[in-house]
Amino acid sequence: MKKILVVDDEKAIVTLLEYNLKKAGYSVDTVSEGVSAYNMAVTGKYDFILLDLMLPGMDGIEITRRLRQERIETPIIILTARDQEYDKIIGLELGADDYLTKPFSPREVIARIKAISRRITSSSDEGGASQPAKVEKEFYEYAGFTVDLAKVSVARNGERIKLTPKEFELLAYFVKRPGRVLSREKLLNGVWGYDYVGQTRMVDMHVSHLREKLEDDPKHPVYIQTARGFGYRFNGDAK
Repeated sequence: MKKILVVDDEKAIVTLLEYNLKKAGYSVDTVSEGVSAYNMAVTGKYDFILLDLMLPGMDGIEITRRLRQERIETPIIILTARDQEYDKIIGLELGADDYLTKPFSPREVIARIKAISRRITSSSDEGGASQPAKVEKEFYEYAGFTVDLAKVSVARNGERIKLTPKEFELLAYFVKRPGRVLSREKLLNGVWGYDYVGQTRMVDMHVSHLREKLEDDPKHPVYIQTARGFGYRFNGDAK
């Protein structure tokens, strides 16, 4: 039975989520205050965290930041109000896996949890010993930087670059598919593991940040190139 931590200070939302998640077969703990939520997330070994951004004590942004700094990779779905778009994007940048805008239906929450579970399972299966032997390249070297997938490390001119979890996943997705034009929808599905209708701007934002960290001139990118009207292409042959 998967274990879920629900963090929200709105009692009605907590009650709604707790009832429906338990009905769907999940084990549920709830908390309404940020510091307690962080402590529970660190020690509770949860499979998922549903995290409101506006919390007393410690907000959801800070909780997400601290958990990812501690290398706690529990999937986080952030819960936001409609006027919290900036905080929502920051949450995703820090390593949250998904978001839901209030009001939402319990059915949608469960669908998002299952989508993330499928992505995690698929990723695990690809690396499992029971799969047919398949050697996948783990180290990529270019003129200006290197990418080590096994060590989750990127270095530019010999110095390690700090990427957010999603920035690294996006870069890894690119380097494994050099020369291919990838639509924003394809990147959303492949990196975030869910079809975010109308959220292609999130891809543009992450691409922009990657360019700032990797390219000599982000305004004239050599590696992550724009295919106008289609999406992006990673130029692995650039010198």
